[in-house]
Amino acid sequence: MASLPNSRRVTYEEWLQMPEVEDIKEEVVDGEIRIMPLNKWYHNRIVDNIQYLLLTQFDRREVWVTAADFGLIIRKTPLTSRNPDLAVFKVSTVVERDGYIHSAPQLIVEVLSPSNTPKDMVRKLADHASLGLPEAWIVSHKGRTVEVRLLEDGELRRSALLAEGILKPTCFPHVQIDIARIWPD
Repeated sequence: MASLPNSRRVTYEEWLQMPEVEDIKEEVVDGEIRIMPLNKWYHNRIVDNIQYLLLTQFDRREVWVTAADFGLIIRKTPLTSRNPDLAVFKVSTVVERDGYIHSAPQLIVEVLSPSNTPKDMVRKLADHASLGLPEAWIVSHKGRTVEVRLLEDGELRRSALLAEGILKPTCFPHVQIDIARIWPD
């Protein structure tokens, strides 16, 4: 991830005043705006497949499944806002302020990209854990695996690494996703 050239740290209040820019994906980590490359085609296809498989199993009045770029506020000071590839929220738990989400989803999905370093992923998962996120799926297109991480003692710890089989989110026990169906044809 690249930082803005000669960037300085921004506060939550300053960030709120910045204009929205189309076709730019960003996160803010400790007040530093990080511009991320747009996703590659295979990345979007995986996210779309998972979103479709989830959407078909939920009542949209009760559960939101979003793959849209949005700011998930981790903390306001120093400002940290993440942008997961996909997030699943029970509608009753969503806290929206200032146009951003200030509450943990029940599940996030991150599809690994070449720009994701192990250090960045550790930090991103720690940020999500600090919100109380109960579950994360880390999808590797290259390895054709899904790593399931569950919140335990304040950390998102590996529960399983799967190359096949059925994914069942812990917060939604009726949902089942066949791993073979998430890969683009």
